[in-house]
Amino acid sequence: MQRWPVLLFLAWVCFLFFAGIGLFMSGFLLTRIELAHSSSCSDPLTPPPWDRQSLPPGSCWMPQRFSKAVLVIIDALRFEFAWFNPANVSPLPYENKLSFLHHLATSQPRHARLYRFRADPPTATMQRIKGLTTGSLPTFIDVGSNFATYAIQEDNLLAQLVQNGRKVVFMGDDTWEGLFPKKFFRSYFFPSFNVKDLHTVDDGILQHLYPTVDGGEWDLLIAHFLGVDHCGHKHGPVHPEMAKKLTQMNEMLRSLVDHLGNDTLLLVAGDHGMTETGDHGGDSEKEVNAALFVYSKTPLFGTGPPEEPEAVPQVNLVPTVALLLGVPIPYSNIGEVMAELFPGDGDALSAALQQLSVYHVNAKQVDRFLHSYSLVAQDLPAEQLQHLQEIFSTAVEEHVQLLAQMQEAVLVFPELESRLGNLISRFQLYLREARAVCTQTWARFHPLRMVAGCTLIAASCLLCYVTSELATASDSFYRSCLLYPLLWGLVVAVLLGLACTFIQEGLDLLLVSSWAAAVSQVAFFWRWWGRQPKRARVASSQPPLAAIGLRQRLRAWLGLAFPMGILLFRCGAMFSDSFVVAEARVAPFLLASLVVLLVGKLHWDGRLTVPEGPKQQLLGFSSYRKESWYLLYLVAVLLVCLRLSIFFHQCREEIPQCRPSLFIAPLASLRNTRAKNLFYLLCVASLVGLVFVVRCWLRHYGNLNSSDPLVLFVRWGFPLVVICIACYWAVASSAEDSLGKLQELVQVALVAFPWAVYGLVSVGLLLLLCNPMTVFAKDTRESAGPIVTPYLGVPSSEVDFLHVIPQIYRRMQESLKSRLERGSCKATVAAYGLGSVYSAALVIALTLLGFLLLLLHSERLSLAFLLLFLEAFVLLHIHTRARSLAGDAEPFSVPWHAVISWLLAASQFFYSTGHQPIFPAIHWNAAFVGFHLDHSTNLLPAVLVGANTFASHILFAGSQLPSAPALALCV
Repeated sequence: MQRWPVLLFLAWVCFLFFAGIGLFMSGFLLTRIELAHSSSCSDPLTPPPWDRQSLPPGSCWMPQRFSKAVLVIIDALRFEFAWFNPANVSPLPYENKLSFLHHLATSQPRHARLYRFRADPPTATMQRIKGLTTGSLPTFIDVGSNFATYAIQEDNLLAQLVQNGRKVVFMGDDTWEGLFPKKFFRSYFFPSFNVKDLHTVDDGILQHLYPTVDGGEWDLLIAHFLGVDHCGHKHGPVHPEMAKKLTQMNEMLRSLVDHLGNDTLLLVAGDHGMTETGDHGGDSEKEVNAALFVYSKTPLFGTGPPEEPEAVPQVNLVPTVALLLGVPIPYSNIGEVMAELFPGDGDALSAALQQLSVYHVNAKQVDRFLHSYSLVAQDLPAEQLQHLQEIFSTAVEEHVQLLAQMQEAVLVFPELESRLGNLISRFQLYLREARAVCTQTWARFHPLRMVAGCTLIAASCLLCYVTSELATASDSFYRSCLLYPLLWGLVVAVLLGLACTFIQEGLDLLLVSSWAAAVSQVAFFWRWWGRQPKRARVASSQPPLAAIGLRQRLRAWLGLAFPMGILLFRCGAMFSDSFVVAEARVAPFLLASLVVLLVGKLHWDGRLTVPEGPKQQLLGFSSYRKESWYLLYLVAVLLVCLRLSIFFHQCREEIPQCRPSLFIAPLASLRNTRAKNLFYLLCVASLVGLVFVVRCWLRHYGNLNSSDPLVLFVRWGFPLVVICIACYWAVASSAEDSLGKLQELVQVALVAFPWAVYGLVSVGLLLLLCNPMTVFAKDTRESAGPIVTPYLGVPSSEVDFLHVIPQIYRRMQESLKSRLERGSCKATVAAYGLGSVYSAALVIALTLLGFLLLLLHSERLSLAFLLLFLEAFVLLHIHTRARSLAGDAEPFSVPWHAVISWLLAASQFFYSTGHQPIFPAIHWNAAFVGFHLDHSTNLLPAVLVGANTFASHILFAGSQLPSAPALALCV
């Protein structure tokens, strides 16, 4: 078979899968249209009783209350971190550390107040910054931009301040640099992505914070601290380092208050919370429950604080700060103003009138946004928009009438107070229902695109199955069933592109690609079905199915039905919420079921037992083969591995009673020195055990008997990799302050050891690529080097796969013949490594990949990787023994039950290496294994995090599946 049809087919299949996945994601990853409109002081939104001429200078829409504001963002400041409980006599490391906030709130109740700051999911930093500045809701598609930030185009608080001549100074997380380019009067950015660095950002802010505050050249100062968030990622909230960081923040706030003026508003906020493992990104209670503290040296509130802290959505901060500073509310804001921060002149009537005016302008701004958005997007429900419009219009009319009656002095105080309260409640109802409508609309999926994407993916899988069954077809089949569909798909793509050009509409490449993929699939199946009559005539010469016994037909049907049924069940169950939540336990169950059914089928076929003799028939029992007992022993070992893998699990927020595995947390999170040392020795022992087993296996088959560079690397490079990984673990697990003056040397070691591993693994893979053969011949007179028999081209038959061993024997025969001709009859030729001629290179590559992926995980997960390799080895032997007992003599034919078992094993160890398909479970630490400072691009951290996340799939699908037939030859 020629090479180009195979490569073209693989490229086509990749295109089909990408088109299906892209179509599904376009309906699943939620998006919304961002309006380019911007608010301005000239907008006719000034509420009565003011007009634009009566406002003081420097104010828009409302008189400004503060001339300056300081926004301190403590990343991942969960509400429990800020809440102080005097009755707690034994607080956890994150409890009762921000005592200064409690002191201000109790000693000055009308100057300070603590709120529950409710974040909207996804709780990633970039999305929260966007919500805190625009007052709108990001959607899940924005998560993909969390590490490739783009400038915010929507109207936002910083843009309004700059537009109105205010000076914004920023210091801290450099994510803001990409979001708000050229918006800062002065800025001090620090690298933010390295979650292992607890101090660089915080120390840099503290270096500039107080001099900047005292300088006074600012109207809004933003300080974004990251130490608490990074400490959560690295150690978790229940760790002494968290207590140190919160204590540092407490002292920072104590000093900052001393530097503030009377006209300055202080806001201390957390952009999101964190889970018990220190992660965030999802929508669990601990992730969305952040803290907001408001303080001013002048009285802020007309009344004292409530008994329980009030819950405030994060989008409410934007309209509140905008009106307090006297700038317009950003155009796309859907938040509700915090009216208690507008107490009027002190008496109840003045406060109610002030709050009513604030709600009026806020409602006008939201109504304007809804009207503009509905014209552009047309996805907001018309009935609900009409209902909202009725509420708004009625409230505005009543407000105008109320002001007119107040001027005429026809209302008594009790009636006026009642009507003011009712009117405020009506504006509140409007703002809250408007936000709910937007939330529901932007959280709405596109079912048609999701179904179409799933259909494309399913059809692509069926196409691959049909092609695998026809893998031995001639070149003519590939030319007719490949070029024909590709031609139709290309024609449809061109026609759609021309149609979009003629009607002058934007070209949607995703839809064009999806239609082209669908048409090419239909053309393939149509062409394939057209060839069915030929095969039917050939099959008609075979014995009719009725002539075959029922037992044989059931056996043949079950042989394919069971594995494919399990696969279809798993694929179908992915549409079930409960299955997705419990998949970590279902995947091992399905794998165990598949293997047990395989053994049961062999027993049903009589392949496990010795043929019955007269004596066995007389006694009524049959004995098992020796291979059968070995197979049953392997199945028992597999079941034990499946059971042990459950201990390496991560928890989902949907299971509150779940406790994450102790093996997921790094060694640095352990406070017990003895336990840390014990786990460290156990992890290093697992590495040594892996290298020892691989070297013993290669030595057993004679692959380590030469001086080839690859063999030398296996001998000495593997132990060197283990030493580098062990040294890196030792340095990374040490306490932050345990090495004192050696911190600079530690930072160098944290970079040097991983890079040594990267380099050694790269060298090993390069040597393997250049010379994958470890087979060599040796005679008694001369030492022969390694025998390398390169084969170029794509194999066209099974004989070509087996070309290596015949060539080796032919070369040995020629060598022996030449010695016999020279009269050397005592010449003896020996060949080493023939038993693993196909699998030795794959085992070496698998071990190198295992080292690399293991380095990207926490230390204690090395035990899970050791279990992964053991289970993979057992699965290979189970399928090999099963095929041997079943009488299958085709070594390079991989059965479907083997393919599906690899799939289930990869899914099983995705969970057993501490992962979950949720944002909080992503191991961001992997992006900085070997990197101390921030990355200059997002490509490398994406590769490292992706390799960490899909480590099990890389090892199983990328390495072990091709080695299944190879290992079958040497077992």
